[in-house]
Amino acid sequence: MKAIYSGTLLAVLLASLSALDAADVLPLATKPNIVFIFADDLGWGDLGCYGHPRLKTPYLDKMAADGLLLTNFYVANPVCSPSRTAVMTGQYPARHRIHRHFTSNHKRNVALNMPDYLNPNVTLLTKLMQKHGYKTGHFGKWHLGGTEDSPSFAAYGIDVHYTTNSRYGKLNVPRHQSTEKMVDEAIDFIKANKEQSFYINLWTLVPHTTLDTTDEQMAPYAQWGPHDAAKQRGFSTPAQIYYGAVTDMDYHLGRLIRTIDDLGLAEETLIVFSSDNGPEDISGRRAGHSGIGTAGPFRGRKRSLYEGGVRVPFIVQWKGHTPAGRVDDKSIVSAVDLLPTFCSQAGIELPDDYHSDGQDMSQVFLGKSVQRKRPLFWDWTGIQAGHTSNKSPSLALRSGKWKFLMNPDGSRKELYDFEADPQCMELDNVADRYPDEVERFSKMLREFKASIPQGVPQQGGGSNVYRRVDIIWFLHLGLICFLCFSCLSVSRVPQYSTM
Repeated sequence: MKAIYSGTLLAVLLASLSALDAADVLPLATKPNIVFIFADDLGWGDLGCYGHPRLKTPYLDKMAADGLLLTNFYVANPVCSPSRTAVMTGQYPARHRIHRHFTSNHKRNVALNMPDYLNPNVTLLTKLMQKHGYKTGHFGKWHLGGTEDSPSFAAYGIDVHYTTNSRYGKLNVPRHQSTEKMVDEAIDFIKANKEQSFYINLWTLVPHTTLDTTDEQMAPYAQWGPHDAAKQRGFSTPAQIYYGAVTDMDYHLGRLIRTIDDLGLAEETLIVFSSDNGPEDISGRRAGHSGIGTAGPFRGRKRSLYEGGVRVPFIVQWKGHTPAGRVDDKSIVSAVDLLPTFCSQAGIELPDDYHSDGQDMSQVFLGKSVQRKRPLFWDWTGIQAGHTSNKSPSLALRSGKWKFLMNPDGSRKELYDFEADPQCMELDNVADRYPDEVERFSKMLREFKASIPQGVPQQGGGSNVYRRVDIIWFLHLGLICFLCFSCLSVSRVPQYSTM
């Protein structure tokens, strides 16, 4: 099949975007408004501007045309709560013992060596913003703790909230209405605070499962609907359901961006769009009817440390400051960079006793490629869903052109050269050819693992062994059942006397 997400095609798709020279960028505003939009389980390839051939996302495409698109942006974990922790703290989530997603079940959290919620007393992005005069709002998904003793949003430095997946959730509408409602609330917040600096987290529920896309939302994708008997029985295809949900999200995010323009705040407002991890796999129980999000050319999906699980879309718009139409495929940027970057742009000095795992990437936002000073690290204690090829080792790092993965016990050492493979497909393991690099990176990962609180590994995590043992076990079980049934049947045969 033809590779539709090649770097060449991406360049062609974006070549028509107008470009401003970085020298033409206006000087920084003293305290810009900041809006951070975090989609839920949206893959790297799930937008038109990232090369999707079918999905219609005109408003996010326009945001990219008016601003900056990164091809090398990473979240700090392949699932929800840890990924969000990195945004809020500027640190790897394992430092806070947040290894997997939070639940409201205290016993489950304890069993995973996790707290029940993100500690509100650590250095947090929203608290820093609020302390320095920003009005702060959080709209949409929270998922940083929801037990009965979870702290209030005020403890996190959040003035206004309209959330779900939280103890204080107010967003109680069907998923297909959720983006509309949270955008409505965010727009009201912007209008009420347009005369002062504001910070917004707008974290969508879409396209996380279970999707309940309406007929109206699916209408633009009728051509991808079912045929014949399936259509007559009222079935919808995964394409209709997933595409319709993403296009609806795009439309309402467009309303938000348009409101900022209409209020004359575009040059005073930095808007950033991304996703919390890669796309859900269709093998999931709640994704079987819709899980066809795409990671573009990359191997891996949600719950994987291969690129498709942690490399996601990233778009920046700040009119008059971010050069329009720029595609940066050089800078390697991470979610742990957001706190120091946002604070730098807001003129906020970080506390002396605080140490971020990220770095200030303001120059990237202003149109200049930046080389990372430190590698990026990942630690994942869960299992990987779906096809065997997506099941990565449990530790990973990215350092320049290199991506290295291994398990904590030293097994499955995989080294990939992204200069030799510009599409970063992680198919050519060159570990045998570069033993010195393998040794160096192995030492770095061991040291990183030793420096963080340890989670509880899920059985089977880090393994890509095809589950033939399970098949044999089921065959044995079937044989046992057959023999038992046969014996039971024999015992019930009438016994006739031969006398």
